[in-house]
Amino acid sequence: MLILTCPVCGVTAEETEFHAGGEAHLKRYGPGSSEENFEEYLFMRENPKGVHFERWRHVYGCGKWFHAARSTTTLEVFGVYPAQTVEPPAGLKSAISEKQPGWSWRGFS
Repeated sequence: MLILTCPVCGVTAEETEFHAGGEAHLKRYGPGSSEENFEEYLFMRENPKGVHFERWRHVYGCGKWFHAARSTTTLEVFGVYPAQTVEPPAGLKSAISEKQPGWSWRGFS
């Protein structure tokens, strides 16, 4: 079971107190975008073996959304950060690099 800490309210709890919301840092396309861009946004998702960035909501707490970096193979949570962040914090990326050298995800490394 995952143990997550909400970066908004600071509560640490099991994953049952949270709700997974899918992949983080998706590029959303507005009106007038191409069909290919809209298809990519709707259907194309990363499914890595290793580091993955996800959206989570603290359902039974503050109700806020946040992002989490975790390994899909070991379920190790590398860290969490606010959902308003455009890309993973540098400290988190370096912490992941220490444990999994050479990792890459959607251009982040």
